[in-house]
Amino acid sequence: MRIIVQRVSHASVSVDGQIVGQIGMGLVLLIGFRESDTEEELAFWADKCTHLRIFNDPDEKMNLSLLDVGGEILAISQFTVYGDARKGRRPSFTDAAKPEIAEPLYLRFIALLRKKGIRVAAGIFGAMMEVEIHNSGPVTIILEK
Repeated sequence: MRIIVQRVSHASVSVDGQIVGQIGMGLVLLIGFRESDTEEELAFWADKCTHLRIFNDPDEKMNLSLLDVGGEILAISQFTVYGDARKGRRPSFTDAAKPEIAEPLYLRFIALLRKKGIRVAAGIFGAMMEVEIHNSGPVTIILEK
């Protein structure tokens, strides 16, 4: 699993010009899955995302988590985060999970986030989506094991 985490003041995702998910302050997660991803990894990353201390405390230090600030998550499945452009000029996506594997992983990951009491909005798996992100900071972090 690879996740690009962006701290936002608000964000939304649209399909065919219609907003299908939106959040206020919180995190946008651009999530890529591999075929070998496991339930343990999904649980690990759900915990990491909700407890990652990247929100400012009263002293302006990144010391608070999503749970601490009552933030929300916009989760977007995006196989392109597994793009490998080390060779040539066209990225390879051979490490990305096929849709029939990635979609159940994506839905399970969202369920794990919601189980932690987080409001989660999501895109539509496999759709051509337009994501509007208003970075807060900006703070962008790549999570990968």
